[in-house]
Amino acid sequence: MAYELYYWPTIQGRGEFIRLAMEEAGADYRDVARLPARQGQGVPAMLACLDGASVPHAAYAPPVLRDGDLLIGQTPNILLYLGRRLGLAPRAESGWLWLNQLQLTMADWLTEVHDTHHPLSMNQYYAEQKQAALLRSADFRETRLPKFLDYFTQVLLNSRGQYLVGSKLTYGDLSLFQMLAGLRYAFPQAMARLAPRYPALCALHDAVAARPNIARYLRSKRRIPFNEDGIFRHYPELDG
Repeated sequence: MAYELYYWPTIQGRGEFIRLAMEEAGADYRDVARLPARQGQGVPAMLACLDGASVPHAAYAPPVLRDGDLLIGQTPNILLYLGRRLGLAPRAESGWLWLNQLQLTMADWLTEVHDTHHPLSMNQYYAEQKQAALLRSADFRETRLPKFLDYFTQVLLNSRGQYLVGSKLTYGDLSLFQMLAGLRYAFPQAMARLAPRYPALCALHDAVAARPNIARYLRSKRRIPFNEDGIFRHYPELDG
């Protein structure tokens, strides 16, 4: 049976990290909320999957992965499950635990990106918290962003190969590609200024983008464009 991914149909968001792993592996999967509701799919099917009254072990929020009778929530948890099944994680316990640790660190990083444009409340529009966003994004660009870039550069330098965990690509490399691509969209000026300091990260981004399955995916309609409804948002005033 095909894997079923439940995530919002109009944004990349946290679901994109899972899509990239599926696409790289050539996995058979259905992006349920992007399919026609008249065929029993779409957003109604996704919401039904999240309904704790009707589904055992319902997730708090998407993304959710269904594999047969098994439902799994939270992006790092889904990737931990898929990694070895898709050939995108080390077989040794020490390796896949280290990879999971890196993915969890990226999850923290992603939350900080989100909070640049919604620093006060999820229930307020960006325009209602713009002044706070200006302060938060300035701190992110000047201190937090370089800190994360420094960390993942050191991970690459400490690796025995060209990837985060040795000589073979893992889902962590795909996720780091997504982080860098999203940051280039959201903060193009800041990332352009920082790029000369991080040649290893730039090389990893380009190597992942050039992989045949990923390159086809990025050119396809399956890849939802970055937009101002997702986590990575480009507001020029936040990109000082």
